[in-house]
Amino acid sequence: MANPTESVSEILGLAPKGKPLAPMEFVQRVEKGLPLKSLQRITFCISPENQSFSYFIVQKATLSRRKTSKDKRLSVGESEKVARLARIWSDAVRVWRSEDDARRFLNEPHMLLDGRVPAEMAAKTEEGARLVEGILGRLQHGSAL
Repeated sequence: MANPTESVSEILGLAPKGKPLAPMEFVQRVEKGLPLKSLQRITFCISPENQSFSYFIVQKATLSRRKTSKDKRLSVGESEKVARLARIWSDAVRVWRSEDDARRFLNEPHMLLDGRVPAEMAAKTEEGARLVEGILGRLQHGSAL
């Protein structure tokens, strides 16, 4: 089985293509706080036209302060959200086999989420992310419902 953090660590700019972080190294990076550039990378992947998407993860004022601080790291909680979104992005691209189709799925209201937007739900709470992952899992295995 492939390393589950492989594409996630690459998406977040933590490892060069083809040289994924080991799972424990990835966990240590999240615990230490991911670099601000990881937030920028996942925001660009999921919602390149909507730069305010990052405010679902880090409040606008906090993000502004971080951009000017010496230590441009996210908190552990913010890092967990970014890692969660990267995992969902990776899963969506795998399911849809296209970044454009994955982006469309993540940014359009979905009937199984009572018309809510999957990316926003996944960014806000772990439980929302689990629902989105569940939909992706069912799609991958041929059962959307």
